[in-house]
Amino acid sequence: MTRDLINLLFFPAGLGLIAAGLLYQWVDRKLLARFQNRLGPRWFQPFADALKLLGKEEIHPAGSSAFLFAALPVLALAGALTAALYVPLFGLAPVFSFPGDLIVTLYLMSLLTLCIGLAGAQTRDRFSLAGALRVFTQMFAYEAPFILALLSPAVALMLAGQPSSWQIGELVLSAAGQPWFLLTLPITFVVALVGLMGKLELPPFDAPEAETEIVAGALTEYSGRGLALFSLARAVELVVGLTLVTALYLGGIGAGPLAAVLFTAKTIGLLLIVVVLQTLLARLRIDQTVNLWWRLGSVLVLAQWLLLLIFRVLR
Repeated sequence: MTRDLINLLFFPAGLGLIAAGLLYQWVDRKLLARFQNRLGPRWFQPFADALKLLGKEEIHPAGSSAFLFAALPVLALAGALTAALYVPLFGLAPVFSFPGDLIVTLYLMSLLTLCIGLAGAQTRDRFSLAGALRVFTQMFAYEAPFILALLSPAVALMLAGQPSSWQIGELVLSAAGQPWFLLTLPITFVVALVGLMGKLELPPFDAPEAETEIVAGALTEYSGRGLALFSLARAVELVVGLTLVTALYLGGIGAGPLAAVLFTAKTIGLLLIVVVLQTLLARLRIDQTVNLWWRLGSVLVLAQWLLLLIFRVLR
């Protein structure tokens, strides 16, 4: 397992991406604290938390599969790091690209949720089981709207009669020569951003790990390295998700260092919006999330597509 962890960490830019994820998490926690009139953590707190957990003893609960218990956190982090290969991190061209990599990236981003749910489901703890049930239930609510929303820029280009693709690199280049899809597809942009919050279990979609109800949800039995790897995977996925939404909806990427800085600033701006939403909205019950968002999110995306089709016909 140690060798696998080293291979995961030291693939090109792996440590840098993890460090960026922890910094984004600090920005999220710090801004949320300031909005709530608290001081919040210092900049190094996420790094200290991760190092502390990596050095602590990992306890395997009785009745659970030792292999799954150890493998699921590694698989979750591997999926998040692999998804990062196909997105233009910090305004740079994707490390690797191929036709259909947008679909692959979306499924790799779902791997974290699946691993967390399975991690809770394969233990006997009642809090873990309740958390796993909520994880899978909520996943059905946000996954379809989120995927449809991130496919919408490609659909918009297709309906406009312009070259389109399911390849992130080509979509980003096409978006760079178009008005921001945030302006032409405002509904699907909101759905994508809210869906990302649900995927990361951020308030108001944090019912799967509600501390006041089910302790830590599906990860109640996890400690040490396992808990650290799940936390790092969530940090990496935060960066990947914000980067993907920024690249598709906020003008793509440009050339030169200044464009990279501007792109990174856009992702931090999106993070600010996410923090504001966390501050303003109270936690939704799991039934409210499913009944509201599963129906509303998909309908909104399809309504946006219908509007695009109508405008295309009228023109």
